[in-house]
Amino acid sequence: MKAVIPVAGAGTNLRPLTYTQPKPLIPVAGKPIISFIIEQLVEVGVNDFIFIIGYLGEKIQLFIEETYPNIGKTFVQQTERKGLGHAVWTARAAMKDANEIFIVLGDTIFDLDLKTMLNEPTSCLAVKRVGDPREFGVVEYDDQQHYVTRVVEKPRIPKSNMAMVGLYKVTKVQALIDAIDYNINNDIRTLGEFQLTDGLMRMIESGVRFTTVPVNNWFDCGKKEILLETNKMMLDKEGYASANLPLYDNTIIINPVSIGKDCVIRNSIVGPHVTIGDNVQIDYSIIKDSIIGNYASIGEVVLTESIVGNDAAIKGLSQSLNIGDNTEIDFS
Repeated sequence: MKAVIPVAGAGTNLRPLTYTQPKPLIPVAGKPIISFIIEQLVEVGVNDFIFIIGYLGEKIQLFIEETYPNIGKTFVQQTERKGLGHAVWTARAAMKDANEIFIVLGDTIFDLDLKTMLNEPTSCLAVKRVGDPREFGVVEYDDQQHYVTRVVEKPRIPKSNMAMVGLYKVTKVQALIDAIDYNINNDIRTLGEFQLTDGLMRMIESGVRFTTVPVNNWFDCGKKEILLETNKMMLDKEGYASANLPLYDNTIIINPVSIGKDCVIRNSIVGPHVTIGDNVQIDYSIIKDSIIGNYASIGEVVLTESIVGNDAAIKGLSQSLNIGDNTEIDFS
């Protein structure tokens, strides 16, 4: 089996943070989003990866090569962003010889039993019941609820509230390639793009069977509020918060927090639910429910529900911020 991870998106909903940092490398509970995906797959025996890169792809490639030297990895460039189906189609040469593939969106953190999904004898979609399915790809079933009869991308009038959450196991790899190839050659688009959902639907129409498995939780970390919610949830789970932290000068740490190495924190209150990168300096500040990037400098501020990028500097004033890399703000 090969894992296919599309990470070519520009992350426009998280700007200005993503002007200089690709979304999959934004830290959550002390590690980049993409690390959660890779490590969960490696844990269940998947060691062969295809990464579809584009915007700031060189940063993603460098991080993966340095951090995961022992996994098999192929990098495919998506030069034009024409939808998720098109992204998967660009990797057709790299995945055509795989007996199975597992597609995972590169900005998704999920909580499910991966072994159950991987052991399904048929192709399989991860799903979650949602209140408003109009923003998702939606799954419809047969009368016995065993097999998927239809998948629709962001329907205006949904006939189901079971949403696809960005994890797809495909056992008929060539059938998927052929389905997307047909849609591209015939310019079959939904919402202006070549959707993976449309490729899956063509497979279903040709007789390929799909089942589903429910996820307990999943977070599409494409918006500030969801990113912060995910950070909070992961820090609350066992094994993600920092343990045995050093004593910081005249500082109160309210767990759970994740604090990187070589940080200087003085005269401050930090936590709960704060992720701080490496080499950060914090003075006379109160920070909670926030994510702070590497080499940031923060002084005399109160921050809550904020995201501060790498190398950013903030001094003075209480505010809720979403600040990109290499930014300097002085409110004093």
